[in-house]
Amino acid sequence: MSVTATATLQQIARTANGQGRSFALLNQLLCVLVPLAFWFAPLAMEPRTQHGLAIVGFMVLAWMTQVTEFAIAGLVGCFLFWALHIVPFSVAFSGFANDTPWFLFAALLFGRIASKSGLARRLAYSIMLRIGSTYSRILLGLIITDFLLTFIVPSGMARVVILAAIALALVEAFRAEKGSNIARGMFLILTYTGNLFDKMILAGAGSITAAGAMTKFGGVEVLWGEWLLAFLPCSIITVLVAWRLTLWFHPPEQTTLANGKEFFRKELAEMGPWSPMEKKAALLIGTAIALWVTDFLHHVPPALIGIGVGLFALLPRVGILEEEEMRKLNYMPVFFVATALSMGNVLQVTKGLDVLTATVFTGIQPYLGNIFSTTAIMYWAGFVYHFFLASEISMLATSMPLVMTFAKTHGMNALMLGLVWTFSSGGKLFAYQSGVLVVGYSFGYFEPRDLIRIGLWLTVAEFLIIMLLVPFYWPLIGIY
Repeated sequence: MSVTATATLQQIARTANGQGRSFALLNQLLCVLVPLAFWFAPLAMEPRTQHGLAIVGFMVLAWMTQVTEFAIAGLVGCFLFWALHIVPFSVAFSGFANDTPWFLFAALLFGRIASKSGLARRLAYSIMLRIGSTYSRILLGLIITDFLLTFIVPSGMARVVILAAIALALVEAFRAEKGSNIARGMFLILTYTGNLFDKMILAGAGSITAAGAMTKFGGVEVLWGEWLLAFLPCSIITVLVAWRLTLWFHPPEQTTLANGKEFFRKELAEMGPWSPMEKKAALLIGTAIALWVTDFLHHVPPALIGIGVGLFALLPRVGILEEEEMRKLNYMPVFFVATALSMGNVLQVTKGLDVLTATVFTGIQPYLGNIFSTTAIMYWAGFVYHFFLASEISMLATSMPLVMTFAKTHGMNALMLGLVWTFSSGGKLFAYQSGVLVVGYSFGYFEPRDLIRIGLWLTVAEFLIIMLLVPFYWPLIGIY
């Protein structure tokens, strides 16, 4: 490369860095100045309500602009609620005493159990071996595996990492290039379905956050088994629709993997027979799933089951997880969910929730006349709202209290509205809207335009599915 070209590239890099710093500074000023202006504005509302909303504004803006890690912004907001005497400490940090963030903590432990023991990889290769060796069947196998892994690896990001390792081996076995339809299709769909399935099973951080808010602010009992049953037809249809769309958009250059079954047999052979750790992990996770599915019988909270099984795996003589695993966990999502729930509690205590509910839902209330219009409006309103709050966790944590309050004050079914609103957060067009999409995109096998195209089609498909489920299927299982 010539000296002139090198100098030009360095100048472009410096310009981009300078623009990035300027944009970051603008976001930081926005997060400070807007809440300050609201704090001192002459508004006709109680001072405590106004000041609480000002701090909430700081938290939401910080989450939208991502000026710092989500959990840090949340902790700063909770500290300000307490330090500025908006609410006492017990309310400012009340989310940490809720079982929702600890259910998420249990989900993180489940992911460690499945990945460390090798159970997740064995399940994936076993399914792929039985599905077939053509590209079409391998693609279907990846999607089905993604769905089934949701039960034992409740983190979408962890599932993407596990399946990406398998997809990389498959791309190499197909001798496909990085920009090929084979590679693009596999990575794109395992990423997007990893994001979707977290909403259809009470497993991911987003659905766990939503369920906690539905219980807290809607006063409804959210059962793990009922959630699974409500979205089970959608899960099955989504598997098939995602599979066909991927084959349509990205037809493979090579239809059959030579010695495909031998490839999967070889991978399983290298893993060897079931190890004692895998057997223990399968028994523990199977016990938890059995208890979750039957929670309509015993009504033991899903969080209690998850935390109990996760902590049992850490006991010395069990031999699955060790103390070191606790140090490797990323606790930031747990803190973030706890602070988001704390914010909702503060809004409730300071009457800010009433103000926001009246403001947000005034425009759409006249259109919520029947089950069809209500479902459609709530789905697309949630989809649009998600553009402004990048993280689905922050989107659900900040909006679900409003949805629940609206449902109670208007005599609507809080469980039904909460499920539809949670489901609406699954539709995404851009990687910034989900950590799962960011992880999948980081492998470099698909482009933003690919994500927009598959996201748009699947969002419409999911809308059509939910429009059939809510009025016709949900009443059959008791959700009227």
